[in-house]
Amino acid sequence: MPSTSLRTRAVRRAALPAAVLLPIALAACGGSNDGPVWPPANGAYAAACTDLVASAKLAATTLATSYVPPDTKRPGGAATGAFLPGHCVVTGSINPRVGVDGKNYAIGFQLSLPDNWNGRFLFIGGGGNDGILRDTSLSSSISGGTPSPLGQGFAVVSTDAGHSGTTASFGADPQARTDHAYNSYDKTAVASKSLIATHYGRKPDRSYFSGCSGGGRQGMVFSQRFPDYFDAITAGAPAMRVSSGATVAAMWNTIAFNAIAPQDAAGNRILSQAFSNADLNLVAGAVKSSCDAADGVVDGMVNNTKACNFNPAVLQCSGAKGADCLSSAQVGALTKVFGGPRNSAGQALYAGQPWDPGLAAPGWRAWTLGSSTTATSDARYITLMVDALINEFFTPPDLTFNPLAFNFDTDPARMAAYSAIYDTYADDKLTAYRQRGGKLLFIHGMSDPIFSAKDTVDYYERLAANNGGMATTQGFARTFLVPGMNHCSGGPATDSFDSIQTMVDWVEKGIAPDTIAAKALPTQADYPNRTRPLCAYPKFAKYKGSGSVEDAANFTCAAE
Repeated sequence: MPSTSLRTRAVRRAALPAAVLLPIALAACGGSNDGPVWPPANGAYAAACTDLVASAKLAATTLATSYVPPDTKRPGGAATGAFLPGHCVVTGSINPRVGVDGKNYAIGFQLSLPDNWNGRFLFIGGGGNDGILRDTSLSSSISGGTPSPLGQGFAVVSTDAGHSGTTASFGADPQARTDHAYNSYDKTAVASKSLIATHYGRKPDRSYFSGCSGGGRQGMVFSQRFPDYFDAITAGAPAMRVSSGATVAAMWNTIAFNAIAPQDAAGNRILSQAFSNADLNLVAGAVKSSCDAADGVVDGMVNNTKACNFNPAVLQCSGAKGADCLSSAQVGALTKVFGGPRNSAGQALYAGQPWDPGLAAPGWRAWTLGSSTTATSDARYITLMVDALINEFFTPPDLTFNPLAFNFDTDPARMAAYSAIYDTYADDKLTAYRQRGGKLLFIHGMSDPIFSAKDTVDYYERLAANNGGMATTQGFARTFLVPGMNHCSGGPATDSFDSIQTMVDWVEKGIAPDTIAAKALPTQADYPNRTRPLCAYPKFAKYKGSGSVEDAANFTCAAE
């Protein structure tokens, strides 16, 4: 695509809402007496970027800046597509220190400040164990259908959450645990807004947050601990019970699948072979046969999720295991996993998983079973969740712990102390955030294998019960379920959508989202280029009765 011209940028500015245009006009006329005039005289954007280090008013913070000229870089360093505008990249370290483990720590952040700033600030969340700075020229991980927010004129920040490196070894340092739980996001947001005010001579007109997984949890942290920081938050697949529930489920699932996996010559289980890809496709096909038509059409998607009551027992072989059936052990493992973890008294420890055809997608296998052909598993339940469990979620850490020996009666108690500061499921009122006018979007894939969509629905229904019912709650919070989608993206799903623009329209235009337009990427194997409306829960996309099933126009949002 051709590079962005000055005329195009002028058109973009002309299209901005009046609430954004007015401060820009005032700044251009010298509307601020105690800050710089923006844009700088004679187009001295690079000099303004360099000057930011000296003019910043941040304590215990080191800064470095670099200027990226316009039309020299594409989002993420892509080889094709629209170029980015000129922008100043600020890399900062807040409160550098040496931890009790002798390692160097600091709250790192990357803030990109575009020359053509539209008055908006976007914080993109992290994920996993964090420890990296996400590329601020890209969109958030739950809004892959959003053109680069930086390219649109947003000031964009990301943080490493207070440590460097993607392992959870930082859990040995108490302050690093607190930084990862909530402190780093507070400090990054405050520093970013200060730098924005210094650079442009005024504060952001509107502030937004968008993240998925751990980033979704971070969004919930802001809505609860720092409710006045953001006008709207997207919390995708929020890890709201990761240190007390989802990790327990990961251990439960691993134990169940490992118990039925075939053994190698030494008698060690090969987790990935508990189910072949053909086995998972068989299950997905049976789920579709049982549940697909409940949304008005057989199209390979289960949109009416509440009507799906699949029982894997229908696939159990009457004799020897064959290509068209599952062994009794496989059926038992699936029943156990999708039912969710329980202690010996039968008490539920986390939500089970919803039945959805996306369980046959690579993303589901990557988390639950992995693809290693040896007894050394590469499933993310093992490589990521066990790492977080033994280093961070247990208090104190227990580096020698065997996940296959997890005790569902006693071990959850070892996770309670950290859950109290890390998890976000308990505050189901959000009184302060609602009262200040904040908006909240939950988005969750129905085939997410680590954070159950059932858990998000449960939280949302509790939120509604505490805020006057569903209709009242939808005035500030809405939930969107994505059939077929794995963790944050992927699967046989329409998983490309612009949730950031959805937030902007809700906050700045008052357009509450009844639907979010979604599509499948052209490269998706199952339904390339398919479009669907994502419907605000409890509604679902229902076929109107005629027209192509590939076209969203032939679906409407309906109640069960």
